[in-house]
Amino acid sequence: MTLNRKRYVLVGTGGRAEFFYKAIASQYRETSELVAFCDMNQTRMDYANHLLVTKYDYEPVRTYLPDRFDEMIESEKPDAVIVTSMDRTHHTYIIRAMELGCDVITEKPMTVDEKKCQAILDAVERTGRNVRVTFNYRYAPHHTKAKELIARGVIGKVTSVHFEWLLNTQHGADYFRRWHRNKNNSGGLLVHKSTHHFDLVNFWIGSEPESVFAYGDLLFYGRENAEERGETKFYERATGNANAQEDPFALHLDKNENLKAMYLDAEHEDGYRRDQSVFGDGINIEDTMGVLVRYKNNAILTYSLNAYMPWEGYRIAFNGTKGRIEMSIIEQSYVNAGGDKALEGAIKGKTMNVFPMFGTPYTVEVEEGKGGHGGGDPVLLNDLFGVPKEDPFRRAANHIDGAKSILTGIAANRSIKTGQAVEVATLVNFHHE
Repeated sequence: MTLNRKRYVLVGTGGRAEFFYKAIASQYRETSELVAFCDMNQTRMDYANHLLVTKYDYEPVRTYLPDRFDEMIESEKPDAVIVTSMDRTHHTYIIRAMELGCDVITEKPMTVDEKKCQAILDAVERTGRNVRVTFNYRYAPHHTKAKELIARGVIGKVTSVHFEWLLNTQHGADYFRRWHRNKNNSGGLLVHKSTHHFDLVNFWIGSEPESVFAYGDLLFYGRENAEERGETKFYERATGNANAQEDPFALHLDKNENLKAMYLDAEHEDGYRRDQSVFGDGINIEDTMGVLVRYKNNAILTYSLNAYMPWEGYRIAFNGTKGRIEMSIIEQSYVNAGGDKALEGAIKGKTMNVFPMFGTPYTVEVEEGKGGHGGGDPVLLNDLFGVPKEDPFRRAANHIDGAKSILTGIAANRSIKTGQAVEVATLVNFHHE
């Protein structure tokens, strides 16, 4: 069995990396093997190796700085490269990995703008390699159930979807403390976060976006908004700052062993501060967004995302020619890299109701999924690193799915900037699709 193990290298050892290397180092040792890390920060790679050894009883792997990426591929001969670096660098590693003969597993979003997206599509066409985008929300039992009900025609043809997502003052605020607060890095929340949601809509209704209009603004976070509310105590970073002691939005890196080792102790190498004030200057992503989408099958989506709410989760309604499905999900609060991965997107409460036209409404019971992202994480990981099971729902997402999910957010960003609706077909060319 050992001879057939797939070899993996991982690029970017920040908050998202452990989700993948934990899986390989624990339950998927027989089918998968981790052979190297690549990161711009040696301290962070050393800490990832420390966790491999102490938490997962795994041999430490070799480490490479980014300028040795090609050398790493040549020396380690991986079957696939796992990309969990900063969003704006995803395309660099995805493309180079394929050019050097590897397949790719990338964290969402696949990339942050249409030019980088086109470059990835072109590279897949050129190299014939495979790109998998890790949309774990597709695998959550309640999301799969919604797909099943719609596919069975329970509410007829879906004509419109109303989707409201709430990020709370713990998880939502976290995007405004770190690199995500710069739109060049993340594409803003409409790309970085909403890629999940837009992918789900594509998946659920079996269509893709055609035209997008959006409004978005920074109305809560940022210094100017805080000053307007009468705030007078400001700081650049929370750790060790007296002004941050009473701030419920502050993240103190020295009070969390994991965050301290991964970020505070690694700062001297790259200057990256993980604990910036959410009420600081220089934030150029939105925290309040509304999006209107027309799909190729004529369905309409109304979508909102707010990043400073008192609870975390979402409400969604599917309207169809034979009725309506309503779903409400309350999720666990979570700070990336600050705790147990299984708590990320863990479900605290959920309801799913069907309202047939001229029929009696009923509640749909959905199995309780264990693990993060509503129970989707363990199923996704088996799909990636284990022996995949037959999946009638075809939840595995490729580069086309990755592109179609981000294009809604990319088009929304352009619409916010220009005040015009954006035709998605003008953004990229899908080649032979």
